Amino acid sequence: MYLSRVRVDLNGLSRGALFEIMGGGAYAAHQLLWRLFPEHQGQRPFLFRQEMDESEDGGAPRGLPLFYVLSDREPVPLPGLLEAQCKSFSPALNVGDRLAFRLRANPTVAKSVVGKRGQRADVLMAAKYPFVAGEARTSQACTEAMDEAARAWLAERAESWGFRLPVEPEVGAYRQHALPKDKGRPIRFSSVDYEGLLEVADPGRLIETLAQGVGRAKAFGCGLMLLRRL
Repeated sequence: MYLSRVRVDLNGLSRGALFEIMGGGAYAAHQLLWRLFPEHQGQRPFLFRQEMDESEDGGAPRGLPLFYVLSDREPVPLPGLLEAQCKSFSPALNVGDRLAFRLRANPTVAKSVVGKRGQRADVLMAAKYPFVAGEARTSQACTEAMDEAARAWLAERAESWGFRLPVEPEVGAYRQHALPKDKGRPIRFSSVDYEGLLEVADPGRLIETLAQGVGRAKAFGCGLMLLRRL
């Protein structure tokens, strides 16, 4: 695997793509990053996460889109459009290792409906639903219920993904996204940012999880788990 930090030269984008990516448009970002793999045909070979590049450039923060990309092949930079700082990613993990992690995920559960195909339900919206409409929906109790639902979703799946959560992770940046399509209803999904500490339970399974990504909506910037040594 390869882990890359990708910066975009905005002068190489069309006006429409520029505004969409600067606004966090996941579909436009996904299409742009595909261009790092010009010879590939088939399923998407990468996961990605979009952030803002706040590194210093001439004494002032750049404030430009920055992407972290994990791929099963080395990306090919595009001069004048995509700059990629790439390194081989083959973590040596042992049972009991404790690592800091960051994750943007799409917490959903399967929802069965009689006579219909199974649907996915937003875990945080389900936690919000019991609260009355209006101001109560932004109350502290409602926020805490949504945060707890997000933590429970990750904790319940951690062992199957090869790790444990020794402490509760921080939860933030819950967003709902609507991506327009040429025809029909827009694609809708939500994302939540997690940050915390994990303990390796099954090194092989965790590496497989890193490669495959966590949860759904991976084509739209979710699922990439970033790890670092303490």
